[in-house]
Amino acid sequence: MALDPDTDRHNSSHPRTVAITGGGSGAGKTAVALNLGLTLARQGNRVLLLDGDIGPSSVSARLGLESGKDLAGALEGHFRPDEALAKTDYDLAVLPGAAALRHCLDMDQRDAMNTLQALADLERAYDYVLVDAGSAMDLSGLHMVASSALACMVVTPDPETLKQVFSLIRQLKKRGYRRAPGVVVNMASGVSQAQSIFQRLDGAVGRHLGDSLHYLGALWRDETLRHSDVTGVPVAMLPVSDPSCRQFHTLADMLAVRLSRMPATKAGVAGYWQSVIRRRHKKESFHKDEPVERPVSEEQRLSAALDELDLLLGRQLDPMLRYDAFNRFFALLGRSLDADTIEFIQTGLAVMPWENMQPGDRQHMAAHLRHLADQITAPEDENPAELAAVPAETSAPLFDRISPGEQERLVQALREQPADVSLDQLLRVLASHGTGHF
Repeated sequence: MALDPDTDRHNSSHPRTVAITGGGSGAGKTAVALNLGLTLARQGNRVLLLDGDIGPSSVSARLGLESGKDLAGALEGHFRPDEALAKTDYDLAVLPGAAALRHCLDMDQRDAMNTLQALADLERAYDYVLVDAGSAMDLSGLHMVASSALACMVVTPDPETLKQVFSLIRQLKKRGYRRAPGVVVNMASGVSQAQSIFQRLDGAVGRHLGDSLHYLGALWRDETLRHSDVTGVPVAMLPVSDPSCRQFHTLADMLAVRLSRMPATKAGVAGYWQSVIRRRHKKESFHKDEPVERPVSEEQRLSAALDELDLLLGRQLDPMLRYDAFNRFFALLGRSLDADTIEFIQTGLAVMPWENMQPGDRQHMAAHLRHLADQITAPEDENPAELAAVPAETSAPLFDRISPGEQERLVQALREQPADVSLDQLLRVLASHGTGHF
């Protein structure tokens, strides 16, 4: 499905739309979106911020906006989108739950179009519409980026963010996105470092994707920003004379200049999603009575498979089905553990929103990854060839020889074991019953 938004010449009746996205967690995307929105509003613009991120790092969570209303409720028909708005300093309007826009693809077409039309009417009351799109690596996230006139990619000196942003741009280009993204270098130590980082990314995009990027500017990492992270007070609230606040005014000016030289989208964010729904409905109606044909090229087949997987995993699936799906996916990755595959795995782990996990789950995951690292790195005094020649104790892992039975019997088996029993010990006890069933 193509991601390039419909465009025409600039029309002052349409808001200027910007999607803030970029690398994984820690790049500062939400902080940039919030401070930029406050700065534009402080300059006298009417600004609507669509909070498309989730978890404790979202704009709504940072501002403590707990009205109980969001765009998800509006899509379900409980209230209008304008009734879910929350106002903050400088009359900045925040619409929580914008990530729910992805669900409109699975809704009844008429209901989705009506809600999106109400959102489109709301957008026209503003000069700027900013979208905090998060990392945007899945299909719905890519649509969130494509719905805006300008994609603002946030990178940092961390090389991982450059890899993640490059992967994001590559995914956008593969799906027909033709606009040149803008780049903001966050947490830079100075002008030379910021320009060097941009040139590295722009050079990679030029060599491998045949495209170019636009440099929007840099944000310096200083003590004021560190203090802002601790207190939760955005630097855009400081006096304009403060260097940390002033740099967002410079970024807002650069953004305005860039947008003035670009064609504006015809109908904004909501209009883009309406066009996606219309195209999908038209395609489904056209092929409704025709045999399904497989895409001819490998790229098309893979793209279609990923689209279908994205839609399926976004629903409430049976946990065992999800478990089987991910097991098969990682088994496929494991067939060829070359440098590219390892980079894919590293990039995938880096974009995970770990900050959204519960503290206990996060500690458990960290311990598991440390254990996995120990398994990957063989001791120096061991010969890998000799290790490979040692036969396994069993013909198959224990968990492959155990099939679950009734839940009550599982609970009873667990209660019979000590509290500190390991998973391997528990599986051996269960396997010793003979049939491998419990």
